[in-house]
Amino acid sequence: MSETDKTIELWKMKKRIKALEAARGSGTSMLSLLVPPRAHLSDVTKMLMHEHGTAKNIKSRVNRQSVLSAITSAQQRLKLYNKVPPNGLVLYVGTIVGDNGKEEKMTIDFEPFKPINTSVYLCDNKFHTEVLHELVESDDKFGFIVMDGNGTLFGTLSGNSREILHKFNVNLPNKQGKGGQSAQRFGRIRVEKRHNYVTKSAELATQFFINPVTSQPNVAGLILAGSADLKAELNQQDSGKYVCGVDDTLKALEMGIIDIIIVWEDIDINRFGCMLQFVTNKTEEGSRFCKGFGGIGGILRYQLDMRSFDDDDGDNDGGGF
Repeated sequence: MSETDKTIELWKMKKRIKALEAARGSGTSMLSLLVPPRAHLSDVTKMLMHEHGTAKNIKSRVNRQSVLSAITSAQQRLKLYNKVPPNGLVLYVGTIVGDNGKEEKMTIDFEPFKPINTSVYLCDNKFHTEVLHELVESDDKFGFIVMDGNGTLFGTLSGNSREILHKFNVNLPNKQGKGGQSAQRFGRIRVEKRHNYVTKSAELATQFFINPVTSQPNVAGLILAGSADLKAELNQQDSGKYVCGVDDTLKALEMGIIDIIIVWEDIDINRFGCMLQFVTNKTEEGSRFCKGFGGIGGILRYQLDMRSFDDDDGDNDGGGF
């Protein structure tokens, strides 16, 4: 979904929430039903059948009829769906009191523009929109990595919506060797396997959380969890003293803070008072560097967040040198 489409969907959702919250009914005649993506419609149908039977015991005749009518309308509307949509299903049914004081039936069903992970079934004198508010308010997406001695999991979290991107298992040797192996040799093997495991996790983190076109993070933040040793080892691989991509690298060059510049051998570049290192795309690492970062990057003399300069550039749009 493009940014424009996303903005339109947000606007539609806010208008819809406002209309739903303004609606009022008498008794508990207003039904709110929210179904998460992984739910089965058959289970929802069974639940409504059970609630229909329970509603027959409501003492108030008027309220009983209103609730039964709302549940029946919900059951009929669900028949229009073969399965729960990818982002879940939102259904509001009930008898509301209009501006003229007359009662009128209202039915609204739609697939939200972002996944919902909460099941809701409520009969009240109002529609419950708390989950919809979370969709429009919690828009920042965070990445998370869960890493331990058995494997690593990569995912994203936005509000109450989470997505598993990838996971893989690993079989690391124990600290103590068996079968008469040399302790020193076994220790080297263990360290090597741990290093390869952490390196693979770091490479996958780049794949999932760095936009290959802009060389910028595609998440608002990154959360590391799991085994303390492995987590710290992965985090320590990020020194903060590097820059990737043509634009950011050239900015750092102009500031004179690059110590070593790494360039694909087919790229021409002027010297900016730093050491020049060429790489080829013949190796696995070199190929990833060329494809993922445009074939240019640098090792900085000190840490610098290049994203802060994007904001500065926006402030100077109307000016010039």
